[in-house]
Amino acid sequence: MTQVLHRQKRLLTIEGGEGAGKSTVLSALRDALLADGCEVVCTREPGGTPLAERIRGLLLDAGDEPVHPHTELLLMFAARAQHVRQVLLPALARGAWVISDRFTDSSYAYQGAARGMDEAFIAELERRAVGIEPGLTLLLDLGVAHARERTRGRDLLGGASPDRIESERDDFFERVRDGFLARAARHPQRIRVLDASPDAATVAAAALAALADYRKGLE
Repeated sequence: MTQVLHRQKRLLTIEGGEGAGKSTVLSALRDALLADGCEVVCTREPGGTPLAERIRGLLLDAGDEPVHPHTELLLMFAARAQHVRQVLLPALARGAWVISDRFTDSSYAYQGAARGMDEAFIAELERRAVGIEPGLTLLLDLGVAHARERTRGRDLLGGASPDRIESERDDFFERVRDGFLARAARHPQRIRVLDASPDAATVAAAALAALADYRKGLE
């Protein structure tokens, strides 16, 4: 029997390339839901649990040994499987809203579109190891050149050094962006594309408007 993905109405995910402003949007969504009296759990991928955070280190730390795309993909889903069962499902079961900085759409963009991994294989992993999908995904779309300017400025201000994936070349991130936009075109009812090029306050306002519209549809 084919396994289906169960849509979780209170699971919100934020996607986009490096420097798109996901953290700012996450904070705005969290504050809006808290102000409305909701319980909110904020988390991230890869990571979100102690074990998944250790896997995150394996994935993102630069090392002497090249990481094969299959290895990267399977580690991503190992971390995600743990994350779903230890954090997401328990929180959703008790009625909390969950906001995740990245989820499975990132695997389609990074490991699929950018690394060339078979999308059907990713979909099979999603069905078997994850089993759920968000109710709403906000895709913060930003051109690669603009994103590079932002991350360069962050690094100059003393931010963390680029990790293994952040250190990829521009053509890699062009493929990531194309992959995200292809996902959005395929899932227009779930994925809302937001222009991430304006200032942070403008992008946050657009995200809050999208959340309000989504919640209105749940009534």
